[in-house]
Amino acid sequence: MMNRKSGSANDVAVQDAVFDSVAELFAVLSTPIRLKIISELCHGEKSVSQLLEAIDTTQPNMSQHLATLYRSGVLGRRREGTQIRYRLESERVATLCRAVCTQVAIEMDGSATMHPHERLLPRGAR
Repeated sequence: MMNRKSGSANDVAVQDAVFDSVAELFAVLSTPIRLKIISELCHGEKSVSQLLEAIDTTQPNMSQHLATLYRSGVLGRRREGTQIRYRLESERVATLCRAVCTQVAIEMDGSATMHPHERLLPRGAR
């Protein structure tokens, strides 16, 4: 984590901007369907119809979440004939999602008897 006590006022402003940006990204990623969309797009560009085949939701709901991810800069898109194809714009989003989802899956697998709030604690704090 960043240390606010060291550095100049400019460093603090940069740190604040980083935290603001990360918080905005986490807000965009806070919906399970958006994580599913990102997971599907980790395997390559897909059309809306391909995403609908893989994710159980309605077309209007899918379009709304795709628009949110696009506006936030997580996704890019291009028109191919009558279809719009979506892709991940940043590998860092894919890396972040993979890391968090993998860690949560590992903890859930090994902690069936653990209280849910304990799953969020660092291993040494349990």
